Amino acid sequence: MQAEIGLFDYPKFRPDLKPAPFLPMSKREMKQLGWDSCDVILVTGDAYVDHPSFGMAVIGRMLESQGFRVGIIAQPDWSSKDAFMALGRPNLFFGITAGNMDSMINRYTADRKLRSDDAYTPNNEGGKRPDRAVLIYSQRCREAYKEIPLVLGGIEASLRRIAHYDYWSDKIRRSVLPDAKGNILLFGNAERALVEVAHRLGKGESVNDLTRIRGTAVMLKEVPEDFKVVDSSRIDKPGKAMVMANPYQVESECSTGQNPAEEPAKPIRIQTSRHDAKNTVVRLPSFEKLRNDRILYAHASRVMHLETNPWSGRALVQQHAERELWVNQAPIPLTTEEMDGVFGFPYSRVPHPSYGKAKIPAYEMIKTSVNIMRGCFGGCSFCSITEHEGRVIQNRSQESIIKEMEDIRDKVPGFTGTISDLGGPTANMYRLGCSDPKAEINCRRPSCVFPKICEKLNTDHQHTIELYREARKVKGVKNVMIASGVRYDLAIESPEYVKELVTHHVGGYLKIAPEHTEKGTLDQMMKPGMGAYDKFKEMFEKYSREAGKKQYLIPYFIAAHPGCSDEDMLNLALWLKQNEFECDQVQNFYPSPMCNATAMYHSETSPLSRVKYKKRKELYVAKGDRQRRLHKALLRYHDPLNWPIIREALKDMGKANLIGERPECLIPSAEAEHINVRGTRRQSGRHGSNRFATKHPNQPDIRKDGTTNGRNAKKPKGATISPTHKPKAAGKSAGKPSNNGKPAGSRANPGNKPSAASKRKPSKPSRQGR
Repeated sequence: MQAEIGLFDYPKFRPDLKPAPFLPMSKREMKQLGWDSCDVILVTGDAYVDHPSFGMAVIGRMLESQGFRVGIIAQPDWSSKDAFMALGRPNLFFGITAGNMDSMINRYTADRKLRSDDAYTPNNEGGKRPDRAVLIYSQRCREAYKEIPLVLGGIEASLRRIAHYDYWSDKIRRSVLPDAKGNILLFGNAERALVEVAHRLGKGESVNDLTRIRGTAVMLKEVPEDFKVVDSSRIDKPGKAMVMANPYQVESECSTGQNPAEEPAKPIRIQTSRHDAKNTVVRLPSFEKLRNDRILYAHASRVMHLETNPWSGRALVQQHAERELWVNQAPIPLTTEEMDGVFGFPYSRVPHPSYGKAKIPAYEMIKTSVNIMRGCFGGCSFCSITEHEGRVIQNRSQESIIKEMEDIRDKVPGFTGTISDLGGPTANMYRLGCSDPKAEINCRRPSCVFPKICEKLNTDHQHTIELYREARKVKGVKNVMIASGVRYDLAIESPEYVKELVTHHVGGYLKIAPEHTEKGTLDQMMKPGMGAYDKFKEMFEKYSREAGKKQYLIPYFIAAHPGCSDEDMLNLALWLKQNEFECDQVQNFYPSPMCNATAMYHSETSPLSRVKYKKRKELYVAKGDRQRRLHKALLRYHDPLNWPIIREALKDMGKANLIGERPECLIPSAEAEHINVRGTRRQSGRHGSNRFATKHPNQPDIRKDGTTNGRNAKKPKGATISPTHKPKAAGKSAGKPSNNGKPAGSRANPGNKPSAASKRKPSKPSRQGR
């Protein structure tokens, strides 16, 4: 199950190379290190922060540990080639990335409006990277040094490795590899592929010969002769529901039609895979076909997601004009020892000195946090983490994590004794995974926890509990917070974990992500029903009382998700009012490249279930500006600016009874709107109901003024916690109209009354989390 060559088993390219205090960003720094040239130059859209949460720092230090001289060109002026020649000609290759985020998501809001800020730039300054940064940087590197190989990587390249729907142009775009005229693309957390590429180029191999490396994509003239090509329609023909194969299915040979008594006995066999992943490639529909066929695009997206298992998933091939895009198998996950090595490099843990005293918001958010694992087996359809990092959790050892906490204590300027987070993509997936190695090798489920938790999934949180207890013992550390989102459907499987978390690691507020309340929408999101939320909330409040603390949950929600109707959003708004929540800083669903929900958005059908051309059940998608504004407005039902559009929608839906001054009404009538509008709009008191900020999970939780929702953040004007109306009868009557026109039980949580705890006014808002 492991790679043939370990990550640190290669001989060093330059045996005498010593770690640099910072990877050089200028020729002056190169001279101080005694270098006349760089072996590899990394071009990134982010400011250079030498910290393991920043991709270029990890990649740079990884190559440095292998004996390569690495330089960094961070946020170059892309108007000409000059900035790309600042470090001279690299000996081996340019490594190109847009940064920690897709450049289009970084630069534009979900409403396609240009952002004025950039959390990965000094002083939060916007405009320091171009649209489609990988393409632009690649063009400039080609202009600077035409013959130098271009190696593309990072989240933007990873999630655009095949033909994909692009939200900003509203069309299917080609793979970023041929568009950028790159030589090779690395996807996922690419340490293994990167090290192999560097060493093979260092030995003098041509980049054109690097075609069979896991975790890479290349352009070929034709499919290699030693591979058997299987058309994607044979795996999952459009019109056939996606049925997960049982890896332990017992097959018997089919009868030949002869007398059974005359046929010789044949042994049964265990079917593990229909095709050998080592010599079989799946042909996806070509780019030219996908750009004009949205149903075929949904099919291609589904097949791609079925082939992500690093052991049984097969290579993919997709025609782009006269050439073939070849996507190799996913990379083998790193071992714990390898993860410890990656996070144990001599990071300085601060921004490059050239930035002076400028603040980089993304760094300020994570400078005292510790990443304990990678990957996510949740498979939420709106999230791209699984497509980038994989389903298999890659864990660090407890010793490595504690060592990093000590480094933070000793190296981070102004450390106050608080570790802001011990987490990762999900806080409580540390050391969780499949308990059956054979099943894990062959499994093709997109999620281990939907529609229910797999019986083979180990949900024992004991390793995480022990880690928390050891972390609290570190000398000089006063508080250890958990700011990463908690997967509450997993947490309730371990009451001991919930008690440990609530008693010691919540600074007043804990964020979780139910995302919605309605079953139909939750099914498209691949999220659990509200029953799991209610159970976790009950446990959270119980253990908070036992600890003598007033603590509150901050649930995050998404508006305008594919499959979410106006009625669904109304039911969510009623639930929010019933439970006295007021969302601030809300955001609509953002169709990021490659995720399942983006395929839903484009195709208006679900790739999670039945897809066919004829008699197809259309999936409702809020696409127009008005519908998306309405869904967002319903999440902020308390804001008078949203009342006109909500009133109009309620009348169109036949829900005019929810307009008025009665406690069960969602918004007031137009006649009463002028009364105390100013006080209602701002409601800026610090002791009120559960107002909270909710953002799309792919966005950094950073305010425009550069502050964060972190423990040490300063509170800006217009607080995110404010009072609200207190509809005492809402729990009794608000649920009634929400089921109009629906069969009984259609809501995920019908008639749920607010508990006594949810009616209490929260104390001073927590500064915990990032």
